[in-house]
Amino acid sequence: MTLYGSIASGSFRRYSTYRAATFAGIFTNSVFGFILTYTYIALWNARPGLGGYDTSAAVTYIWTSQALLATVAIWGGGFQDDLQARIRNGDIAIDLYRPVDLQSWWLAGDLGRAGFQLLTRGAAPLTVGALAFHLRLPRNAGTWAAFLLSVGLAVVVSFAIRYLVSLTGFWLLDADGVRSMVTIAGMFLSGMLLPITLFPGALGELARVLPWSAMVQIPTDVLLERRTGQGLAAGLGFQLLWAVLLLAAGRAVQRGAARRVVVQGG
Repeated sequence: MTLYGSIASGSFRRYSTYRAATFAGIFTNSVFGFILTYTYIALWNARPGLGGYDTSAAVTYIWTSQALLATVAIWGGGFQDDLQARIRNGDIAIDLYRPVDLQSWWLAGDLGRAGFQLLTRGAAPLTVGALAFHLRLPRNAGTWAAFLLSVGLAVVVSFAIRYLVSLTGFWLLDADGVRSMVTIAGMFLSGMLLPITLFPGALGELARVLPWSAMVQIPTDVLLERRTGQGLAAGLGFQLLWAVLLLAAGRAVQRGAARRVVVQGG
């Protein structure tokens, strides 16, 4: 645990050195927050109560999703760039010989990254939104604690998906194509662009049971206190289930890759 804690801490410090990129990300998230907010206000004025949200809740949804965008790495990135590069150039063979679990190593690093992003590109845009609009933020400390727990589970689910995508590089040598397709699916099916409750019929039912809904839709609904009591327990259980299943799948694929790994160049 000391080792993985050090990895997470080192990752946090690593991302904290990119100050210009962090401020640029905060500015970008805030700008898109304003654009989407006024779009949502127009939409909800035309269709009050759409998706079970009133206008205030819809605006809060926008700024919360912007706060989660970098934290849960909806667009991918983070450890993926390093892992895919090491698979391509063969350095992954060294990693597999190290006396440390490969999946846990990268997970610890991604948790450190997510912690920094939550404190910067998460908190700052949400603060901007709260200053500019009337957001429906909870006053109950228990709700905030449940939200942070849900965000933590969302990060683990996101990591597990991105880890599986990166491991396809063992067979494809370049996982960028798979990564692009999964990123598009994640943007749409996580609730990042629109709440999943707005999806019609079978599409909505399917989106709700896929793992991407655990990344944005569930944490946002927890913050909006749309999930309380048994609903909250069910939402957190859903996230935990997908986290366990996807991590187990990643470990199985990793074992298969390690048995037949071929390093380019020899």
